Amino acid sequence: MPRLAFPIWSLVVMLIWPIPSVGQTLDELTSGFTEEVAGEAERSIDDLESGFAMPDSPPPAEEQAEFINLPSWLSVDGSLGVLTSYSFAQDAPEAGMPDYRGYSIMRSSFELIAEAAWESWQARLGLKGFYDAAPELTDNRTFYTTRYLDEYEDELEVAEAYVLATISANVDLKVGRQIVVWGKSDTIRVTDILNPLDLRQLGLVDVRDLRLPVTMSKLDYYIGDWNINPIILHEPRFSKTPVFNGDFFSGSGLLPPTDEPAICLDNQQYALALNGIFRGWDLSFYGASVFVDKPYLAWHSSIGVRRYSRALMTGLATNVAVGNWLWKAEAAYWDGLRFSNVVDAEKSRLDMLFAFEYSGFSETLLSFEVVYRHLFSYDEVLAQAPDFQKEDLYQYAFRLTRDFLHDTLHLNLLVVSNGLMSEYGGFQRCQLEYDLTDALSAKTGIVFYQSGDFAGFGGIGDNDRVFLELKYRF
Repeated sequence: MPRLAFPIWSLVVMLIWPIPSVGQTLDELTSGFTEEVAGEAERSIDDLESGFAMPDSPPPAEEQAEFINLPSWLSVDGSLGVLTSYSFAQDAPEAGMPDYRGYSIMRSSFELIAEAAWESWQARLGLKGFYDAAPELTDNRTFYTTRYLDEYEDELEVAEAYVLATISANVDLKVGRQIVVWGKSDTIRVTDILNPLDLRQLGLVDVRDLRLPVTMSKLDYYIGDWNINPIILHEPRFSKTPVFNGDFFSGSGLLPPTDEPAICLDNQQYALALNGIFRGWDLSFYGASVFVDKPYLAWHSSIGVRRYSRALMTGLATNVAVGNWLWKAEAAYWDGLRFSNVVDAEKSRLDMLFAFEYSGFSETLLSFEVVYRHLFSYDEVLAQAPDFQKEDLYQYAFRLTRDFLHDTLHLNLLVVSNGLMSEYGGFQRCQLEYDLTDALSAKTGIVFYQSGDFAGFGGIGDNDRVFLELKYRF
């Protein structure tokens, strides 16, 4: 039984038991939202948190632009943030190793987004970056590798950067770095495969804030209730994972070098989505030929190199709204997966998700996701390092969100488990966010981790931490 399982479920009961259902429908709960339909409808719990109308709302974008003397076709916004976390469960380090106790993050960050619109054209350019003072101020800098400092101490990169052209009444073309969300789940990904994730520090934020934009060309063709969405991914980009001698690194030493596919004509990736949106439900079909976002170890002249295999994925996803319930399902079939411990063999895998959201309690939303993954033609050597593959794997995520004080205080409880009892790793996060003003918010919380041999969860059980974040949006 994972730690905090009983306290979290007890807190859930205390929070929702005394509150009678007010019979809110899903449409009533989401009526204040602005949705962007880009080939599909994405609805996440975090959208629900950010979509409620707030008191003393800021002036319209036109008035803001006039106030700062921007032309009418241009808008600029962004954010400034400060995040710190304190690890309280780490042991004293071995000689010559970093000390993970105490302040593990002391990060200042920014994001700047410029958007332009004229006639049938739109453009977006985003920049973001951070500087983390923890390696310097905690006297760990001399123990970290150059690679670690490059990845964790500071960063500056182009976020979303694209041009969108409305070619006709039912045809749009978007080219550039962008995020395209497939599927209906909010926490565990099954068909959402086009954008990699930033996994360097697990559990602190939700998936919607972890996606990394990829350079692609996306066409949207609308016909009746359907949208046809062919995509070419020009940039092979992969998830950012923990690096050697960091607190979330699960290996025992330096990893072999990675042979990442270059940006060239032969390495273009292709995807196609067919999305239908109907009254009370929607349905999506997916197909893709992409590089798998997990490398396998290949050997060349007794030298190990991590490479990325190319595989085919076909899948589908659906939402069905019934009263206060939103039911979700996804399925994905992979063909052509490569692993380190079976040389020159390709495997197939079936992933299935079932989920629901319930909004019948006042100011409260409950959600549950469960995923079953089955690897065909399983070989026992796949259970060994570095593959750590299971023939059958269950994952689940439970979330409770609730608003207090006229929607200015937001509670978010999240439990993520690999295996029925987190035997392959997991975490629990309890988080409170308070809107100090329309532009300034404060967030605090605690995260508990369980180690396991699922990818990214090895040896992280001592990373339990509390965190505090201040963010100013402009």
